[in-house]
Amino acid sequence: MTGRAARTGVSQFTDFLNLYEQNLLHDTLQRDFGIAWKTFGGYEQAERQMAAFLPDAFSYGEEEPDYPIACLRIRPKNRRFAEELTHRDILGALMNLGIERCKTGDIPVLEEEAYLFCHASLADLICRELVRIRKTSVVCTPCGKADFIYTPRTKTISGSISSLRLDALLSVAFQSSRSSLLALIQEGKVFVNGKLITSNAFIPKEGDLVSVRGLGRFRYLGLGGQTKKGRMVALTERFL
Repeated sequence: MTGRAARTGVSQFTDFLNLYEQNLLHDTLQRDFGIAWKTFGGYEQAERQMAAFLPDAFSYGEEEPDYPIACLRIRPKNRRFAEELTHRDILGALMNLGIERCKTGDIPVLEEEAYLFCHASLADLICRELVRIRKTSVVCTPCGKADFIYTPRTKTISGSISSLRLDALLSVAFQSSRSSLLALIQEGKVFVNGKLITSNAFIPKEGDLVSVRGLGRFRYLGLGGQTKKGRMVALTERFL
């Protein structure tokens, strides 16, 4: 792809990459200073993103590559009889249509509707074929960038910690024991600002975004003082 972008002068795009794949790509291309590339997932702070390999014309200008990403809005056909649909429900319905996961990006779910980011070539097919999720009849329609309004639901969670380490912050944000979360770090499931972290002794900085595969995401907000016993109070903002 990188060579094709240079030869043709046309930007080349990957499928949607998860955090682990993005990390591998970053580590690989970081060693080749002759390659210009960017990532984007359809909206700011998207977790799943496409990578664009850019020809020289884009490398040194302000013009952004035209990512082949479509945004679709998913709504119940009859809200009165609709079930509460989850990310997993929507993803399962897409898999039943034969849509590969690499062709779809994030699926932000709101209270009464959801959005789906997908490869532009599949937008028409999904809008036509995605008519039911579980037992709920749904309507899927294209959504322009200007119409995509998404404010993630978050919850501020605080807890006392003895040291500012990654495993301690995971324990606060996900309200579980450090020992039960340690394996997630060792298994390569924890990312800080998109970078894979495999050491539980890593010290996050204020504002860092931490993603844990299978559990979700949170932002480290900083310290909020001390307890009477001298332990630090860590503040986290967990995305629901």
